[in-house]
Amino acid sequence: MKKWFTVIIFSIILLSIAGLTFSFFDTFSGSKKENVNQTDEVDQIQLTFWRNSGNAAENKAYEELVSAFEKANPDIDVQMKSIPYSDYEIRLRTELAAGNPPDILTIDSPTLALYANTGSLLSLDQYMRKEGKIDDIPETTLKGLSYKGQIYLAPVTESSIALCYNIHLFKKAGIPLPPKNPNKPLTWDEVVEIAKKLNNPAKGVIGIDPAQGFGEGEAPAYFKTPFLWQFGTTVLSPDGTTASGYVDSAEALKALQFYQDLYNKYGVATFEIPSGAFESGKLAMTVMGSWTLKDFERNTDFKLGEDFGVAPLPKAKYQVAPNGAWSLGITSKSKHPKEAWKFIKYVTSYEGMKKYVTMTGDIPARYSVAKALPEFNEYPKNILLLQAQKFSRNRPVTPVYPVVSDAIKTLFEDVGIGGKDANVSAKEAVEKINTALKEIEKP
Repeated sequence: MKKWFTVIIFSIILLSIAGLTFSFFDTFSGSKKENVNQTDEVDQIQLTFWRNSGNAAENKAYEELVSAFEKANPDIDVQMKSIPYSDYEIRLRTELAAGNPPDILTIDSPTLALYANTGSLLSLDQYMRKEGKIDDIPETTLKGLSYKGQIYLAPVTESSIALCYNIHLFKKAGIPLPPKNPNKPLTWDEVVEIAKKLNNPAKGVIGIDPAQGFGEGEAPAYFKTPFLWQFGTTVLSPDGTTASGYVDSAEALKALQFYQDLYNKYGVATFEIPSGAFESGKLAMTVMGSWTLKDFERNTDFKLGEDFGVAPLPKAKYQVAPNGAWSLGITSKSKHPKEAWKFIKYVTSYEGMKKYVTMTGDIPARYSVAKALPEFNEYPKNILLLQAQKFSRNRPVTPVYPVVSDAIKTLFEDVGIGGKDANVSAKEAVEKINTALKEIEKP
């Protein structure tokens, strides 16, 4: 197992997060300052809390949550370190392997099993079931935070993706705007027909970017795996032991062929999309993440309802959107698990979560918080919220998820950019995933 963990750290992660360079300098930004008056201090328990550095709103929200918790719990000192995303995974896994991890950490939920399988994470199952009010959390969210029947992480937010469209291009072409009803999305076939009408190479207008282009990291798997789900298949078998008969199934091949046709047969999607194409009217439709709406709100020159609109993610045979977000856990080597849980309990509680999502605009992971905030019951956030609560699915919870993520990324690149035969590419992806699954089964 230790051998596998080392392999995961130094090889697979480097494949899924290309270009990472370990920094020997302290790039952390702390949220705590040492108290000046030592004589007035009560005896404190110090908790170390590592998290990936987010945007300004996310960082500010966590700083306020830490401050509020410490004020209510003067006997606990939370030392929060915010680490740049590009360095976070490598630094965290290196410290876990060296036996020097923080007490509390944030983990991108699809990589949960990688940590849980090596014994690096403390199960939160007893805490969550007793004090976490899990009835207030969607089942699909809890499923993505669980491994082998145990809950390991506590959520603050959820995520989703939606179809965004340029209103001016639609109106100019005389095309009705997509429906806003989250229960009645367009089909992908309908989207293709619209994209054909809006696609205009002569004027540099691209019909659609169906899944955030061809980037690096986890984004490709997050945005593209839903195609497999929507056409009726999954990545792994229910018991998580094989990709055979799933990634290379008839349903998967239909999904991959459809995706390829967007680029090669219909020509409504392109490999290279200029920066700002959507805002400048050079991209008619694009699929974007829930976290991008805040960015558009800050753009006073490109406004929701005037310049662009939001519609549910298109469906194929099934209506399915991805979920999953960075959640909180406790490392198994923590000397203060009860105090660490006390902090997590606060951050992920109704009060803590409400404070966080009010500041960030992210989708809350609790029904009660979403219900209490009017913006999540109104367009367009009601679309993203309902998708997360009702139509979402988790990426595979497996110790070899980094390999799965990289295989999915390569698969869609091959059929999209490379125009390779879908059947051949699918079998290559299956072989890559199954090899990793067999490796981890070795004693």
